[in-house]
Amino acid sequence: MLLVDRVVELVPGERVTAVKAVTLNEPWYAGLTPGTALAYPPSLVIESWGQAAGLLASAASPESRGQVMLFGSVADAEFHGPVRPGELIEHRVRIARSLDDSVIFEGESRCGSRPVMSVARMVMAFRPAGALKEATA
Repeated sequence: MLLVDRVVELVPGERVTAVKAVTLNEPWYAGLTPGTALAYPPSLVIESWGQAAGLLASAASPESRGQVMLFGSVADAEFHGPVRPGELIEHRVRIARSLDDSVIFEGESRCGSRPVMSVARMVMAFRPAGALKEATA
């Protein structure tokens, strides 16, 4: 998981709290011209949150070994404010519902006491690695 720096709390089958430190050393800040806004891309905030959700899903499903985790969808994600270099994003992810091979998550991300994103629903599914079709050139 490239966008999760540390897991603070993990309760398998329930919730995870993970953090991501945003720094100017990250590739998306390379080559910026002076005066460019330094807000962390919202797509990376949600990707980082999703990676934390993936850690929770893997911890909750021991039978996930040998399977590939697939992102299904995200609904009602709302961004409340920018994240800037030097800030620590705390992702709080909860399992809303767990089905046979799919998990539905909800939660939020904060920088200190300030909310930066909320997610009403994200769906991930597990599939056997051998069942996925190889990409053709």
